[in-house]
Amino acid sequence: MRAMLLEKPKTPLKLVDLPIPEPTSSQVLLQVEACGVCRTDLHIRDGELTHPHLPLILGHQIVGIVTGVGSKVKNFKIGDCVGVPWLGGCCDACEYCLSGRENLCDHGTFTGYQAQGGFAEYAVANASFCFPIPAGFSPLQAAPLLCGGLIGYRALRMTGNAKKLGFYGFGSSAHLLTQAAVYQGKSVYVFTRPGDERTQAFAKTLKAIWAGGTDELPPVELDAAIIFAPAGDLVPTALKALAKGGVVVCAGIYMSDIPSFPYSLLYGERMIRSVTNLTRQDGNEFLALASKVPIHSQVNVYPLEKANQALDDLKQGKVNGSVVLQIKD
Repeated sequence: MRAMLLEKPKTPLKLVDLPIPEPTSSQVLLQVEACGVCRTDLHIRDGELTHPHLPLILGHQIVGIVTGVGSKVKNFKIGDCVGVPWLGGCCDACEYCLSGRENLCDHGTFTGYQAQGGFAEYAVANASFCFPIPAGFSPLQAAPLLCGGLIGYRALRMTGNAKKLGFYGFGSSAHLLTQAAVYQGKSVYVFTRPGDERTQAFAKTLKAIWAGGTDELPPVELDAAIIFAPAGDLVPTALKALAKGGVVVCAGIYMSDIPSFPYSLLYGERMIRSVTNLTRQDGNEFLALASKVPIHSQVNVYPLEKANQALDDLKQGKVNGSVVLQIKD
């Protein structure tokens, strides 16, 4: 099979030929149809996430057709269309796992980080951490739901009953979650790089109430803010926009250091919290919601062999919406 392989951090992925992997008793083998490209893939390639299992096939937003099943797999059969997310396994025995918080398991494994991912023609995955793809979603449309959507949904849940939401950074996750939030009757205020009028206009097409630069304050105080961009300096910026009792949710797996800020920004029972991965419950809930909305991703499509260009275009902010590798025509 063809695959794009990361041999060491801070180097381009290489197109290689590898054997088709064999599923274990608890895994499914997928012929990959599409795989989303995520900022987490960038953080791994660029050495900002420091414990990848090298050499590594990146990619954790996999959509594929089941072509093989392990002897213990009961929830999928050959021919099913399946999605594979970032969280690829857990111990199922610790306090976190037993309380439905497997996203916090100290022994978790992650697709495209410790386990081989989906920038390839075939992939194996733990069947108990895969999701059936809802009817009506093509592989290209479904792929971004599996990280940008799922982890974004967990971040949205962390805002509770907030009605006025600020989204800092407007990439794959934010443009999906704007649709979900509007469907839920919430008002969305979008913050982009100062002067990025193209992305601000895009946000308004998705019914954002207001869109401006991160150097601006919104026209109203926010009940909550979600920071999708991996920039720690946005934390005090978002706190300035919050009403009393509001929460800032940091949605990324990686963020640059948060600078010091005066306590007065936090005072008034404002809160800061992070989101870690996802749970299977998040996945089931979000995919059901995505069907109801229905959520539509603006997809920028690249062939497998152009994975490096896809990563670079994502890093440089050249695309709006989601980036997806089309593995199978």
